[in-house]
Amino acid sequence: MSASHGNTPAAWIAVAVGLLGFLIGSVAMMLDPISWFVFWIGVAVTVGGGLLFIVLSKLGFNVESH
Repeated sequence: MSASHGNTPAAWIAVAVGLLGFLIGSVAMMLDPISWFVFWIGVAVTVGGGLLFIVLSKLGFNVESH
């Protein structure tokens, strides 16, 4: 594993978006009754974080700045 593993702008942004998706999904599961629509929005945001990482990597944001 390299010293810069996970310390790139692409990784930080993707993780932040993924955490936001999990937060949205978690809040939806705590509602009474469960809001499945909001839950699936959270799932979509989480998947979007992974896709965002791929796009940002191809744009060159997956390189640690010094």
